[in-house]
Amino acid sequence: MKKSMSVVAFAAMLSGFGSAEAQIYPTRPITMVVGFAAGGPTDTGARIVAEHIRASLGQPIIIENVVGASGSIGAGRVARGPPDGYLLSFGSVSTHVVNGAIYALPYDVLKDFTPVALVAADPLLIVARRNMAAKDLMELVGWLKANPDKASVGTSGAGSILHLASAVFRKETGTRFQLVPYRGSAPAMQDLVAGQIDVMTDLASSVLPQLHAGAIKAYAAMTKSRMTLAPDVPTVDEAGLPGLYVSSWFAVFAPSHTPKSIVATLNAAIVEGLTNSSLRERLADLGQQIFPRDQQTPEALAAWQKAEVEKWWPIIKAAGMKGE
Repeated sequence: MKKSMSVVAFAAMLSGFGSAEAQIYPTRPITMVVGFAAGGPTDTGARIVAEHIRASLGQPIIIENVVGASGSIGAGRVARGPPDGYLLSFGSVSTHVVNGAIYALPYDVLKDFTPVALVAADPLLIVARRNMAAKDLMELVGWLKANPDKASVGTSGAGSILHLASAVFRKETGTRFQLVPYRGSAPAMQDLVAGQIDVMTDLASSVLPQLHAGAIKAYAAMTKSRMTLAPDVPTVDEAGLPGLYVSSWFAVFAPSHTPKSIVATLNAAIVEGLTNSSLRERLADLGQQIFPRDQQTPEALAAWQKAEVEKWWPIIKAAGMKGE
């Protein structure tokens, strides 16, 4: 009887220790994995968010760029990680939705992550090298049709939202062009500025600095309304391709089975950070739109991700998109 009681007491002690550890979380630096190259939109967003939540958490947030396979290598590192709150994924529609439809992943994009917080949306624009002759979007479509398979369109890899948007654009316009995969949006944009590729459908956070510098040409925003930071760029509706709306989004995920208390601590820090005027201004300057407060909860992110899977997977499979 005494032995049985001792076992029970020992188990209770271990349970109490686990609870206490969760309550004092975090006690050491946290690593946030980004699946794309440094300098790209996902990396930039992650660094801005990390900078503004470390004070709330009382620990440094280390950004780790694990590049490859449209961010699936980085996401996989987190999926296999310990559920202790010290390894997080700063993910996107590419890493936590699209990849699940085009790659044979060793993890499940829905089941192997714990949603923490939905951060911001990043609309896409259709852009081209500065010396592209087409004056507007329909002229660009006409040029692409007149030059099948000759144009080069940069993407941040198979399965990325850039790849998906380009594939949808190609299908809707009946054009043919070469998709050129890069290891991230940043190196693809560098080549567009240099005139090494012809066209991109890229995120506002990558496009706007180059557009304002006059280094590239913009034909349309893939949005319902004009962007505040690019008011002269027409929407796809105005430019002749109505309804061709595509945007990315960024969110924080932890490995599955991460304790609710740790998720709550992380979510509270992120939500507080998103109220910071400096953070909001910096994301706005990139063209990123912070989600409303009621959409920043773990439950809202779970529902959002599931809805995105239901929206995009049938389109991806119908288009025959595969990982490269």
